[in-house]
Formats: sequence, C-alpha cells, structure tokens
Amino acid sequence: MREDAAAVVARYPVKRSALLPLLHLVQSVDGYVTGRGIEFCAEVLDLTTAEVSGVATFYTQYKRHPNGDYTIGVCTNTLCAIMGGDAIWDAVSEHLGIGHDETTSDGKITLERVECNAACDYAPVVMTNWEFFDNQTPESTIRLADDLRAGKDVRPTRGADKVCTFKEVSRVLAGFHDGRADEGPAAGPASLLGLKIAQERG
Repeated sequence: MREDAAAVVARYPVKRSALLPLLHLVQSVDGYVTGRGIEFCAEVLDLTTAEVSGVATFYTQYKRHPNGDYTIGVCTNTLCAIMGGDAIWDAVSEHLGIGHDETTSDGKITLERVECNAACDYAPVVMTNWEFFDNQTPESTIRLADDLRAGKDVRPTRGADKVCTFKEVSRVLAGFHDGRADEGPAAGPASLLGLKIAQERG
C-alpha cells in the first residue's frame, strides 16, 4: 500500500491534495476507512488524524464501518420516488432485512438511499458500486441483489461489462485504471435526445 500511496501522492504538486484518492486506496484494501487507514493517510500526507477524519466523515463515498461487497443505492429523490423509487426501496429493504447504510449478515450487500443518481432520464434508477441500472422495478432490483449475493456476474445498463466489488471500484477511484473505462455504452438515447434536437435545429 505504501508503494501505491507514493504513486498517488506523486501526481500532485501539494501532497495533501492526494487525500481523497488515498482514502479510496485505504477502502480498496480494508473495505472501509479504518482507524489504521486514517493514521496511514495522516502519516503519508503530514496531516493530523483529525484533518483526515474530517474529510472521511464529510463525503458519503467513504465508509466508516465495514461495507458490503456491493453497495446498492436506490434513488428516492423526487423524480425517481414518484416513478417507483420509494416502492423499490421498500421492497428491497424488506427483502434483504436491512435499512439505510446497513449490510446483510453475509457481508455481500450494503443498502443506501441515494438523493440523486444524476440519471433522471431513466428513472427510477438504482446504482450498484456506482454502475447504472436504469428503469428499475422492485422485482428487478430484488433479482439484482439476489444475483450479486449468489456470486453471479451482473451487467449494468450502461458502462462496464460487469459490476466490480466495492474494493475493486475503490482502487479505480484511487486512480489505478482497470482497463474497463471504454466498456459498454456511456449514454443512452434518452440522455442524448436534447443534443439530437439541438443539432437538428442548428
């Protein structure tokens, strides 16, 4: 981890700027931001543990307790909620027996309410480790959770060819490419419709 941390820090003219990717690096090893991870970041970046903790507790992508292999985020913001997000949340929460920011007993799934997945054109949207699952229903999301728990390869609606684990995604967010950035479509027809109309009208 020290070697990887040095590679991350070397990307920045001021080393404290490497804190966010270093916290992702810690999660890629420990599965969440542990006490030893906070101390590690503080030592590498010449910060206090209070400074590191202040950042780690501010952003929701940093987990302060063990996270599941897969984080399922159900958007329950206004548009997704009225399109079915609330029904998805209720069904999946009941099916898994967990609530917001809780993890199944097998350590496979952490469930989250998400304020906005920035994909309203495909509402209701669910994300799994930040990969999109568009136009979801309670049934499709329960099937998604069950497939992930069973160890099946699951393909998102857009983006990568399969959902990676939380630790694998955390390593990518730390700045270590996995060679999968160009897999799958990035935007669907609904996302591009406005651009198409603008081009047609000059």
